[in-house]
Amino acid sequence: MLQLNENYMKLKQSYLFSEIAHRVNDYSAANPDKKVIRLGIGDVTRPLPKKTIEALHQAVTHMAYSDSFKGYGPEQGYDFARESVVNYYKSNGVTIDLKDVFISDGAKSDTGNITDLFGPDNIVLIPDPVYPVYMDTNTMNGRNIVFMDANKENGFTPMPYDGLKADIIYICSPNNPTGAAYTRDQLKEWVDFALKNKALILFDAAYECFIEDKIYPHSIYEIEGARKCAIEFCSLSKTAGFTGTRCGYTIVPTDLTVTTSDGTDMSMNAMWTRRQTTKFNGVPYIIQYAAAATLSPEGIEQCRENIAYYKSNARIIADCFKKKGITYFGGINSPYIWFECPDGMESWDFFDYLLNNAQVVGTPGAGFGKNGNNFFRLTGFGDKDATIEAVERIDKLLK
Repeated sequence: MLQLNENYMKLKQSYLFSEIAHRVNDYSAANPDKKVIRLGIGDVTRPLPKKTIEALHQAVTHMAYSDSFKGYGPEQGYDFARESVVNYYKSNGVTIDLKDVFISDGAKSDTGNITDLFGPDNIVLIPDPVYPVYMDTNTMNGRNIVFMDANKENGFTPMPYDGLKADIIYICSPNNPTGAAYTRDQLKEWVDFALKNKALILFDAAYECFIEDKIYPHSIYEIEGARKCAIEFCSLSKTAGFTGTRCGYTIVPTDLTVTTSDGTDMSMNAMWTRRQTTKFNGVPYIIQYAAAATLSPEGIEQCRENIAYYKSNARIIADCFKKKGITYFGGINSPYIWFECPDGMESWDFFDYLLNNAQVVGTPGAGFGKNGNNFFRLTGFGDKDATIEAVERIDKLLK
């Protein structure tokens, strides 16, 4: 008799954003005359940078001629793409090696796929609230998940404490959904904890491009010792608008080793190489060529124009809550604004209230964990005019 992975039965029946889409579609069908403004899902709206588009066209042309055609590429990524990542890190003052870099189709994929490397009995420490993929992929694998409370009192940046036990630690900074970011001193505490307890940090840096305050690191490898206890994931989705183009990168330092049950030191880089060469055929040449151009100095300068646009939107939203005295996080070093629902409302109730009375869509905090139950997320990724209109509606609604 066929046996299923029954860990899937432990998952929620509906992925967060599927439920949001369902409710919005129902409302729009019943109210076709109402203009709905979406500030919920963290998808970008600005077109790809000019440098990226030029490179995409060039790479397509390459595929039309035998002397420049590309078939199967290296699963870890073409060297030219990996070198562009190395140089991008160097521009932020971080030195990584070419062999550390693995080109991926996005941080979401690799933060889930990385679990292939770990045994089933590890204790996985996940902040609550947080990006659902961390929890769901480990639930699918039947792992023991322990949650650390992120809340208003600790600024949604929980820290290690005496007696804490963890083998795998997920950290997202700047955080999705809260917009909160860890300072260098705070990350040093986590690195020290991981080194002392022989734990591994999985560091999601997908929103590092929004950091403007120097107290917040762009990479965990800015912290001494992190190369021996951390894997970092990043993406061009938010940096350059690649949400539909799909390209990211994972950094697995060559000097990161873990001791096996028989006392052997195992290279995490070698393990991830083996996993990728077995289960992944690599990112398309066309996309990698465009990604490398995007990470050039000219490309990054163009990316920053779009990032500034989104950050301006975030400030417009944040200023509304600041004026009304509503507690919020993010909006400066993050595209997300995470705010406390008014009048003690629960987040799904506020979702319906905001949709029905202001025709604005956001993301209920409860979808990210129990500590998000009375919080709500809006994003700066919308069109500027639509964002201004949405904020005007919210301003009138929230007395």
